[in-house]
This record gives sequence, C-alpha cells and structure tokens, in this order.
Amino acid sequence: MTIHLKTAEEIERMRIAGQLAGEVLDFVAPRVKPGVTTGELDRLCHDLIVEEQKAIPAPLNYAPPGYKPFPKSICTSVNHQVCHGIPGERVLKAGDILNIDVTVIKDGFHGDSSRMYYVGEPSIQAKRLCETTYECMWLGIREVRPGAFLGDVGAAIQQHAESHGYSVVREFCGHGIGRKFHEEPQVLHYGRSGTGTRLQPGMTFTIEPMINAGKPAIRELADGWTIVTKDHSLSAQWEHTVLVTGTGFEVLTLSAGTPPPPKH
Repeated sequence: MTIHLKTAEEIERMRIAGQLAGEVLDFVAPRVKPGVTTGELDRLCHDLIVEEQKAIPAPLNYAPPGYKPFPKSICTSVNHQVCHGIPGERVLKAGDILNIDVTVIKDGFHGDSSRMYYVGEPSIQAKRLCETTYECMWLGIREVRPGAFLGDVGAAIQQHAESHGYSVVREFCGHGIGRKFHEEPQVLHYGRSGTGTRLQPGMTFTIEPMINAGKPAIRELADGWTIVTKDHSLSAQWEHTVLVTGTGFEVLTLSAGTPPPPKH
C-alpha cells in the first residue's frame, strides 16, 4: 500500500480545491427546499463549478471498475438513500433529509465534502440522526494527529454512533485523496483503537461516516449506483477532507458556510 505524502505545494492546491467544494455546498444550501428536484440542484452546482470556479465536477462520468459512468455532477441521497444517489426528477418534500456530496477538481487536485440538509422541518428522529452523524465525523477528525492510527478514527465514530442506538455502514469508507479521487489509505468508520495505518504528516484523506437509524445492511438499486438501507431506515452522512499536520489536523474543506464543529 503506497500512501502519497503531500508536499507543501500540493497541500496548498488541496486547500484551494477543498475550499471550492465547501463553497458549492454553501451555495446550494438556500436552494434546498420543498418543490425543487434533485436534478435542478445538480444543474445549479454543475454550472457554479464549471462556469464560476473554472473547475471540474469529479463525479461526472466517473467510472471505477465494474461501474457504468456516473451521469451527474453531484450525488444527492434522500432519506433512506445512504450514498451515491443520482440526481433526477425526484421532487423534494417537506420533512426529507438530503445529503449532497460534492467533489471538485481544480488544477489537478480533488476537494471532497458532503453535508446533510433539511427540506423544510425535519422530524425529531431525523434531526437527531443528522446531528449525531455530524458529531461522529468530528470525533473521528479529532483523533487525527501524527503517530495516531486509522483505527482510532474508526473506533471513535463507531462508539459514538452505537451509543446512540445507530449503526455504521461498513461497505463504504473514507479514502486518501489528492491528484486521484480515491487513493490509499482506506479510512474505515469502525474498528479498534491502536490498529491500522499509523498517521504521518502530509497524509490527506476523507472522513465520511454513513450512519443508519436502523440496521447497517444496505443494498444497491437497479441504477447501479444508488445505495439504500435494506430496512428502509433513515441514513445520514457528513464528509470533510482532512490533512495530517505536524501537530494534529487541518480540515481542508472549510468554507464560510461550514457548520461549526460540535462543542463536545
């Protein structure tokens, strides 16, 4: 397993790409409301990325081995959709929860981030799931420092999710990122402290826990991309791209509208 440690120049480019991804998520926030289609949100984000940011939407036509090309520029996953939802004709309605996942390529480097959005007023249960998932992501991020282990990240996320009665999706994980969309290492959102890859300054990867209100089992829809919970329970996900620094971590996908870290 070869992990590419980023140079100072590469880190600076990663900061720019990461901030652009965050700015797309800021831009789309006020447009998430009842009556809009996921396809319209995709069009708005695509135009911003291509025309304003002069960047490339990484998901568009992305085709890892065994997959047909992803047909849109962002992923929109609603309610019990876990990840990789394809934008289209679906009309959002009050009470829905929505994950928007954005990856931009700027000057050859990727910035990858996702957020949860409420469509109108969410149920208490949906809000609690989204908030707990956000806490899970940040608890994972706060484990990042030189000499720590990737298992420390996964253990913190798993413990918090399961202590609230939720489950962690195991088939999908965070990933190294840089010139490539997906690099080494894989970042599991469950595990044991003190195990796995030891963190070093210059590593860049995503932390993106997918947390289900019910059981962890998932299935893929016939479109070949969209992942849903098997038991139809709600699912939530948050994602940041993180750099291991000399003393701790730096979140590379912060922007003006990024929600603040949880207090605890």
